[in-house]
Amino acid sequence: MPPNILWIDTTQWRAQAFGFAGDPNARTPRIDRLAAGSLTLSEAVTPHPFGPFARAALLTGVTSPANGVVDYYDPLPVGARTVAHRMRDRGYFTAYMGKWHLAERDRQASLTGDVHARMVVPEERRGGFDFWEGFEGGFLLNNPWLHGTEIPEPVRVEGYQSDVVCGRAARRLPTLPEPWFSVVSLEAPHPPYAAPAGGVAPRDPESLFLRQNVQGTSEAVARARRELSGYYAHGEATDRAVGGLLDALPGDTIIVFTSVHGDMHGSHGLFRKGWPHDESIRVPLLVRYPGAGGVSHRPTSLDELAGFALHWAEPGARGPLPEPAANACRVSMPSVVRLPDQCDRVWTAIREPGRKLVIDGGGKPWLYFDLERDPFEMRNLVDDPTRAAEIRGMLAQA
Repeated sequence: MPPNILWIDTTQWRAQAFGFAGDPNARTPRIDRLAAGSLTLSEAVTPHPFGPFARAALLTGVTSPANGVVDYYDPLPVGARTVAHRMRDRGYFTAYMGKWHLAERDRQASLTGDVHARMVVPEERRGGFDFWEGFEGGFLLNNPWLHGTEIPEPVRVEGYQSDVVCGRAARRLPTLPEPWFSVVSLEAPHPPYAAPAGGVAPRDPESLFLRQNVQGTSEAVARARRELSGYYAHGEATDRAVGGLLDALPGDTIIVFTSVHGDMHGSHGLFRKGWPHDESIRVPLLVRYPGAGGVSHRPTSLDELAGFALHWAEPGARGPLPEPAANACRVSMPSVVRLPDQCDRVWTAIREPGRKLVIDGGGKPWLYFDLERDPFEMRNLVDDPTRAAEIRGMLAQA
């Protein structure tokens, strides 16, 4: 029988913020254990460092704007063909649990709170999944509202959101018809970082180690410390919830763990996502399958994950992953999101494991980094004449 496949998808959890990635602040023992038995794709990036754009690309395998999501409030088109449709064509039962963030939302309502958390996602806007249980948004990290296939009207469920979603998934997934393909989508560690973190206390801000590229005023540095104290608490609490879910599944289940984007947290004096720096665009990507292990520097974007699942669903699939289509990944922000702290321009990046070129919306090179010598992106080489030929070569890939 083809393998059961689970994607665990978090939000705003940057690639650097795990124990297995060397972050001294991180307390992620369960995900570290998952990494020890998984293939770690160390160069993985999001195709778009903003939630709806990234989620649409993740589910369809098609990037924005071609997938129909061009603006932050754009819903996934009703006719969009997702990984759920394609896996069902291969005999899989499909399920989705948790945050959706791809329905048609009220543009006038507050992004945080009950309005988006309680809105009902119509069945035709649930991506074609056989079973669907979740919520549109609202950033309620505690006591989420759930609705779906078996819950026609939203019901509030007490508890920390990651515990609630992972706990319900742990009970539901073993009962699904096999083979099954499922997505468990978690909001944490997305802000509000000061929200209670499932019993995990915030860290002492002054005890945290900051990345060496955290810059700016004393107020900006203090903000980075304050927000990171909650961020790491939510990471620890969500690590616990993910561990409980993994314990409920057979060891031969293929597991993919990732995040839709990262967070700047004061690096380069910037905050939140939408920026082309690695704190925003690099994401964790662990793939557990029988015999998995080690680290791969394969250039990988989250829009490839649908192809991975289809590969595993094929009888006699050879190799754990299909071959990469290119030696670089394309990352972009297709529009400016008019929210605080976000990037002020449209941009496209071409990222290889050792270098990255960022082009603005007018086609002009904006940033160029030598990631081998400058992994913290402290020196923009876009005007360095000795790099002009390299930049021209990368422009040809844009």
